[in-house]
Amino acid sequence: MTRPKRPNGESSVYFGADGRWHGRVTVGRRDDGSADRRHVKRKTEAAARRAVRELERQRDNGTTPAAGVRWTVETWLEHWLENIAAPSVRRSSYNAYRIAVRKHLIPNLGRQRLDRLQPDHLERLYRKMIDAGARPATAHQVHRTMRTALGEAVRRRQVAQNAAALARPPRVEQEDIEPYTIEEVRLILQAAAEGRNAARWAVALALGLRQGEVLGLHWPDIDLDAEIIRIRTNRLRPEYEHGCKVRCGKKAGWCPERVQVTPDDGPPKSKAGRRRVGLPPALVELLASHREEQDRERAIAGSLWVETDRVFTNELGEAIKPNSDYHAWKALLQRAGVRDARLHDARHTAATVLLVLGVPERTVMGIMGWSSTGMAARYQHVSDPIRHSVAKLVDGLIWASDE
Repeated sequence: MTRPKRPNGESSVYFGADGRWHGRVTVGRRDDGSADRRHVKRKTEAAARRAVRELERQRDNGTTPAAGVRWTVETWLEHWLENIAAPSVRRSSYNAYRIAVRKHLIPNLGRQRLDRLQPDHLERLYRKMIDAGARPATAHQVHRTMRTALGEAVRRRQVAQNAAALARPPRVEQEDIEPYTIEEVRLILQAAAEGRNAARWAVALALGLRQGEVLGLHWPDIDLDAEIIRIRTNRLRPEYEHGCKVRCGKKAGWCPERVQVTPDDGPPKSKAGRRRVGLPPALVELLASHREEQDRERAIAGSLWVETDRVFTNELGEAIKPNSDYHAWKALLQRAGVRDARLHDARHTAATVLLVLGVPERTVMGIMGWSSTGMAARYQHVSDPIRHSVAKLVDGLIWASDE
């Protein structure tokens, strides 16, 4: 008795001449209109039927991987990094992705097939990194990179699920940040007044501008009469390539004939970063004095002056490099006799001052250039003076005398 013919497109399982069980499932149509029929091969009939049912489930849920290249972790990450991420993200984000991909992910997981990557593969990698001395934050950056890359793979139906979204990343403990007190801010500004670019540090401590935002300021961005400053550009960290014909043996940044391959300025960090901020009257006076001082330096430098129209420059009018600015901050803290802290902590200080003053959260977001309210929790800190003020309020409320 002959078996009835299966309807076109129905899944099938059969025993092949190669001694293996085969399954075929129609999951849709290809670009040319032909049937997209997938094939699986297993050692047993039960395994083949399970594989067929899984393909049918993916087809019914719309999660069937796209037909075409069988990606490995290495080939997909390289494709994603150069063809998807590079044209669409900031240079700094691309550099962070590149380090995570080429230093950690590809060396450890590159040969793994992308569609067979499991959450535990990633979790073992994170543990391996930390055991080798990496900071949890570094492992977390690797996790975020993989989650983003696999998210794009899922969106393009190259894989059915995002293994990184299911993996548990290492826990990152937030560092305790103690913003400078008002007295410490005054000591820093007093020390700054004895050197060049004193207004640069006043802008950071009073307005909370990021380093790149301060160094990216041009004089047309500042209206001293209206007491307004506009944040429109961001000073970028320069990146270099070798310019020597015969390799000097040094890193590109230390090559005697290095060539800068990145522009000096770029857009603000986010859409919210493009903003207008009011200037306190004292800061208006500082900026006006700074402009006069810059005019004197221009006259002294003569033909050596490089006209960039920047607010903060070196003695010849050239843009200040972020690394030089960082070392100037560290030297300033020593002269002021205050505790050491990151330059970015000046931003935390400014945000905390706004908290002390009771400025509404939406207004704080506009001043600081935040795109989400969650940033307030990261940047505004309940310092000891605030705690003492609250304690006095509680004391006056509970233990107040009848009088």
